Amino acid sequence: MSLHGFVITSGLALGIDAASHRGALASGGFTIAVAGTGLDRVYPARHKDLATEIVNTGAIISEFPPGTTAKANHFPRRNRIISGLCQGLLVVEAAKESGSLITARMALEQNREVFAIPGSIHNPLARGCNALIRQGAKLVETTQDILEELNQYYQTDKDTTNISIESTLDLEQQTLLNHVQFSPTSIDNLIQITGNSVEIISSMLLILELQGYLEATAGGCYMRIK
Repeated sequence: MSLHGFVITSGLALGIDAASHRGALASGGFTIAVAGTGLDRVYPARHKDLATEIVNTGAIISEFPPGTTAKANHFPRRNRIISGLCQGLLVVEAAKESGSLITARMALEQNREVFAIPGSIHNPLARGCNALIRQGAKLVETTQDILEELNQYYQTDKDTTNISIESTLDLEQQTLLNHVQFSPTSIDNLIQITGNSVEIISSMLLILELQGYLEATAGGCYMRIK
């Protein structure tokens, strides 16, 4: 999405949040992180380097004063800002009682588009996404599915309309793709093969999934589909 001029907004948390920020940075785009702490604190602490990268090419914002530490009730408040800043909210993984579903409800209340990536009925982390789709969220398999809904904001300044999907993959992404089988492949296996951290692998897997190369399967695995 960054290639089409969109700014990626998320919450700097572990997992999909960090992956979305890193994906935007890797493509040369812009990203905003909404913190659930004061701006002088980074939570989780392991994301200090990521926070620095975001500040250099985007922004970190918070409604909490300096010195505010992480507390459970801060994150729903943070999430309403995330959904409010977005034209569309994409839910990638969500368990049945996930906080992501609360964010999706907030997005609907704010008249935002809601998108969800479907998953296996046997994957507990896909049940929330599948429920959103049943309730009317748009099913997303590729970035084009999102662009169709947000076409009034779609920018072609970077002349991406005639660029093949393959040309948007960097060497690391292409190498990772080559290691994913046409049968379920675990993230642990990819980490062992490549030597990369789980955060880096998750970021690249998200990009490859949104570009239509992979799909998530049960047990947190991925399978190549083209």
